[in-house]
Amino acid sequence: MKKVFLAVVALMITFGAKAQIESHVRWSYAAKKTSATEAVVLIKATMDEGWHIYSQNVKEGGPVKTSFTFAPSKDYALVGKPVEPKPITRYEKVFGMNVGFFENSVIFQQKIKLKSAKATTVKGKLEFMTCNDSKCLPPDEVEFSVPLAK
Repeated sequence: MKKVFLAVVALMITFGAKAQIESHVRWSYAAKKTSATEAVVLIKATMDEGWHIYSQNVKEGGPVKTSFTFAPSKDYALVGKPVEPKPITRYEKVFGMNVGFFENSVIFQQKIKLKSAKATTVKGKLEFMTCNDSKCLPPDEVEFSVPLAK
């Protein structure tokens, strides 16, 4: 019985090692005050060579678009929606449509209006999907926390 147990444990360790999640996007965050009452949160995606993420403005029926959800706060209010640079647009056979995407790196920006002078933290989560020319990975969610000094 002990040998069977050890064999099962060995198999679980072997399969577990092979089941590591593929990741080709790294996220980084910063915030800068633009005035005493306003700031901009910067959310940067850096993709491995050959990989891309999609614009926030993908039509229905396409890949999972990049999206941001900000946690409500009494310290700040969002001003508009996150802004992105102009994406690369190309026809993708797998989706049967033109889609906008970003390669290498992209910075999304969210303006906020500060409601108090104290330091705060902008929290939320983002969802994205990454693909290369031969495959797409399942959509992923990442939580973020961006400190904003006084």
